[in-house]
Amino acid sequence: MDDKLITEYAGTRRDPVSRYYQYGGGGVRVMDTKKSVRRLYLFDPATDIMTERDPRRQDTILKRFIFDKYGMLEETFAFGERPRTFRYEEGGRRIAVREGGDYGAVGQVITFEDEGVTETMWGRHGEIGRVFQFDPRGESITIRKGGYYGDIERTIVFADRGALLFRNPDAFLQFLVFTDWSDKDQSERVDDRVAEIRREGAPVPGRSPYAFTRPTAPGKPAKIQGIRRDARKAQGDADTADIEFIADADAPAARDSRGQRILSRQSREISYEERRDRDGTGGLSRGRSAEIPLEERFGSSSRDNEPLSRGKSAEIPLDERFENAGREREKKLSRGRSADIPWEERRGGSDR
Repeated sequence: MDDKLITEYAGTRRDPVSRYYQYGGGGVRVMDTKKSVRRLYLFDPATDIMTERDPRRQDTILKRFIFDKYGMLEETFAFGERPRTFRYEEGGRRIAVREGGDYGAVGQVITFEDEGVTETMWGRHGEIGRVFQFDPRGESITIRKGGYYGDIERTIVFADRGALLFRNPDAFLQFLVFTDWSDKDQSERVDDRVAEIRREGAPVPGRSPYAFTRPTAPGKPAKIQGIRRDARKAQGDADTADIEFIADADAPAARDSRGQRILSRQSREISYEERRDRDGTGGLSRGRSAEIPLEERFGSSSRDNEPLSRGKSAEIPLDERFENAGREREKKLSRGRSADIPWEERRGGSDR
């Protein structure tokens, strides 16, 4: 079999590529987006065994997968990891996944249906965790969360109708193994994405990362706190860590379309006379409140002494107000049902 390149997308085909798989007669190479080998699986057709090897030291076996007519046995050589068994049921229409060997508890059930392959979680009667939908043309396998109409988790695209090969239970178990995302794979993917974001967000050399500034004229490096930029470069400081000097920050005052002055100078350079004489009258302008007569200003305070009007509740006689309270005191309470139980019967129940 010639090696086939399989592409995996992190969602639909419009999403970024998450991994590549190089599948052939010798085995499977799982590669990242830079096509660096992250996992390596080798086939041994004579013994029906597939082994996972260390990509850096291919003689080191990490896991071994033994296929027989009953399913597949996964053996791990890492400390703390238990083996798993994948056993066929109902003539290969279903696969039970047991944790810890042939006698372990059933953790997952894989069922082959006409529309795709479902994978239940938490036992035989658990909820559907994932669904593997095969494209009718055999071009791709779509992995959805929670059911046939769930969110698309991944899309794996094949060439030359290669997806139909994995409809067979034996081949699907191989597909399930080498397309699995372990916790280590997830953490490495997050680390790679963080490093990529940091590279994309790195500041451009020669420009300030804090504000837009005009480039300094050639041959005239700007001064920053009394130290020239070329001197800072000679000292080995990073140029991108400097805040550039904005040459036109202290431009003279300008006027807008209405002829009013727009002050762009620092406040310490504006004299008191210039501030006070802004309106051209030589003094402070009278505010609009000066045009309000004193009588109108303080008229509301004189109205505050007017007597308050009597409310409607004052017209209700006191006897009518407290009549309901008197009637409630005259009522007698009814005897409860517990009063009919003899004292001996009550006491005898407590003794028992």
